[in-house]
Amino acid sequence: MPMLPEAGAWGTRAPVPRDVASPAPAGHTLLDLLELTETEPDVYQASLVYDDDQFVLYGGQVAAQALLAAGRTVPQERVPHSLHGYFLRGGSSARPTVFRVERDRDGRSFSARRVVALQDGAVIFTMSASFSVAEAGVDVEAGPDPELPPPARLPDLPLHRLLSFEGRLPPQVRPGLDDLPTRLWARCTARLPDSPLLHACVLTYLSDFSTGLALLEDDTSATGASLDHAVWFHRDIRMDDWVLMELAPHTAAGARGWYTGSVHRSDGVRVASLAQEALFRKRR
Repeated sequence: MPMLPEAGAWGTRAPVPRDVASPAPAGHTLLDLLELTETEPDVYQASLVYDDDQFVLYGGQVAAQALLAAGRTVPQERVPHSLHGYFLRGGSSARPTVFRVERDRDGRSFSARRVVALQDGAVIFTMSASFSVAEAGVDVEAGPDPELPPPARLPDLPLHRLLSFEGRLPPQVRPGLDDLPTRLWARCTARLPDSPLLHACVLTYLSDFSTGLALLEDDTSATGASLDHAVWFHRDIRMDDWVLMELAPHTAAGARGWYTGSVHRSDGVRVASLAQEALFRKRR
């Protein structure tokens, strides 16, 4: 979802027409978007920008870049297991973003980091992220695996504003959700290296796409900008293979709505869970 246009402002999230091309930087891939330069110790800059971008900064982009900046400061064998982020101000896709990382703690098994994302000196996003070493343990899933048609049997789903991604549209819980699907198959089309951190960042990039609150919308109310976002990484994943993302609403009150989601491999195994709160207000 888009980040807030400005502090205290809000707006409904109009679906992007499916025949409108994404205004992605020409000739670049998601790997270019996730390339960070360390300008001083624990300070990183993402320099790839969108030319003349009419949209506010995509929340999944800044969250993925923040997680990558945090991951650059921990030992390589420690991979992300959770993140919690807050969208504070609207960002611009036409300006570079700076990420300042605070090293809160490095324990024997876990590392904790905080990240502040800034544009033009103003804080637009904050994140707390935790990393852990791989440990053997019980591997069980409480719920049944989702049973949906495989991507090869489904129609294309253009993932507008997502760089280097293709999508497929499975049957929806309710008709008419093609522009804000609560179920979708997705795959990164860029060739990704064998880096668990990078694949976690690509999953984070995808995780803010669409909204589970579409099922609660009616003629009088609609979802708006993202407020906060959380992701938990359960198992290894390759984002250049197909993954299924499912979103489910739970409640809307006080001009805010809350939904959860899950990300599954093509064999049905859950690899990540997510939760998000977003504005949910009466239509103007």
